[in-house]
Amino acid sequence: MQILVLGGTSFVGRALVEAALSAGHSVTLFNRGRTEPGLFPGVPRLVGDRETGDYAALADGSCWDAVVDVSAYVPRHVAQALDALEGRTGRYLFVSTGSTYDRRRAKPGLDETSPRLAPERSTEVVDDTTYGPLKVACEDDVLARLGDRATIVRPGVVAGPGDPTDRFTWWVRRAARGGAVALPGRPDQPVQVVDSRDLAALMLRLLEDDRPGTFNAVGPAQPVDLRGLVEACARAAGTQVEVVPVPQDAVHPGLPLVHVDPSYDVMSTRSAARARAVGLPSTPLERTAADVLAWDRERGEPPLAVELDPAREAELVAAARD
Repeated sequence: MQILVLGGTSFVGRALVEAALSAGHSVTLFNRGRTEPGLFPGVPRLVGDRETGDYAALADGSCWDAVVDVSAYVPRHVAQALDALEGRTGRYLFVSTGSTYDRRRAKPGLDETSPRLAPERSTEVVDDTTYGPLKVACEDDVLARLGDRATIVRPGVVAGPGDPTDRFTWWVRRAARGGAVALPGRPDQPVQVVDSRDLAALMLRLLEDDRPGTFNAVGPAQPVDLRGLVEACARAAGTQVEVVPVPQDAVHPGLPLVHVDPSYDVMSTRSAARARAVGLPSTPLERTAADVLAWDRERGEPPLAVELDPAREAELVAAARD
């Protein structure tokens, strides 16, 4: 299969390219050439810029069996890519997000038919408020242009080696230190993370099967709460932890994956039944944690986006125990 990846060198895109190459497919990358420019040296790379609308590198008449779009965040990105590829691609797999769902109208166990947010078309500023609605507009445009040639994948929180967000890595690193872990939230809060390699395997299977539809890519297979996630990370590291709840406002900014507002819990109870039925694997959470720990140590454990000083954490734990 000839696959064009719009992006392909950062985290999710990288995992997809690695999976496709391992399966014997031919891959071409289209991106700015700035992220990991030396990655995949034997893979053809077309240089362009979606922000400026530079798709000239795609104008050589080449055809692809499938396109994977991991780098479109606003409707213009979708429209310009589809214009540039008109008549020269088969399936188009758009990587969306679980943030398209309207949590205020959702119920636990929400599936792909659950209500989405209203589409956003009046701005290209991507922030916490607009990210989901902009992706809704992108989904709508992909489906309107391609119909049954479109496939939508809505990942949840993605974890794995190479994760640039620190969301799962924070807990892996903290659990590896062992001891009393201050948790500014509810230990029984549900949490979902999907291994980046499982997500890549699902996407590749959907391409190979030429399968249309929309799929929630969430994990792990068995429900887990925050306490269970921290304990799984500790088991992966061979340490012992004690989760100690502390006031939610004790850490600023808040720690990753913690829902201050319980109404967000519904977003961590999404159903992956449809995706699992067509091939979404289920890497054990401990395996994901172990691999992230090894990767984090190999890169030298750089500073994370959110830090909690160990001395401050000890104070919070002591106060919570009084």
